[in-house]
Amino acid sequence: MSKKRVLILIPARFASTRFPGKPLATILGLSMIQRVLTNCSQAHAVGYEFEAYVVTDDQKVEDHVKTFSPNVVRVDDDVISGTLRIELAYQRFFQHKNFDLVINVQGDEPLLESDDLVRLAQFHLESPFDITTLVKKQWGLESDFLDPNKVKVAMSEETGRAFYFSRASIPYKRDTTPDPAGDYWFLHIGVYSYRPKALLAFATHKETRLENKEKLEQLRALEIGLSIGARETESVVIGVDVPHDIKRVEEVLNGKS
Repeated sequence: MSKKRVLILIPARFASTRFPGKPLATILGLSMIQRVLTNCSQAHAVGYEFEAYVVTDDQKVEDHVKTFSPNVVRVDDDVISGTLRIELAYQRFFQHKNFDLVINVQGDEPLLESDDLVRLAQFHLESPFDITTLVKKQWGLESDFLDPNKVKVAMSEETGRAFYFSRASIPYKRDTTPDPAGDYWFLHIGVYSYRPKALLAFATHKETRLENKEKLEQLRALEIGLSIGARETESVVIGVDVPHDIKRVEEVLNGKS
């Protein structure tokens, strides 16, 4: 029986508006992009083959990655998202290798663990979904639930199907009485696993109405009829958006939180 082949692509831009040079930022002695690529490269499971590459548009990032790994490719095209950059990388460098899945891991997720990627790939290949992603159950945290920068997911816990993603506080709780099942919601973790055909369909379709209103590209997938499955993770995942986030990541790595 042939092994399932999974390609992990990590878009890494140097020119971040809120954090220029972010991929090269140091976290406890190692650059962020080195931590992300190292974590992704540790993905391993019986019956699976994983390969992980950085996709960048910057010479400084490329030169840095080459000091510790040959797994970096350049896509210099002016595109508006990391998803479009990895789709171009897949078409130009990898489509002939017949991967079953392409997983997009953001280059600013230094705490994402390889085990989560393995479980996401297994969940995806055992499901009918076109795309799968990660979510995390959140208890309480009212400020986060109201925060438009925290993307919420309305999903079925029985089937794993994601119905909608929003910056708004969903699902809306109509009743003010306590919920006997517990008041929790699902936070979206921006890691996506694509079947190659789904990645192509997404990347070649124009921006859609809901995507434009919420500024969430996963809504394009839903609007054009692609299905999205969501798998829960219990890992601590902190994306690095601004320099202050580095301290939070280091505290987790040091076991302080």
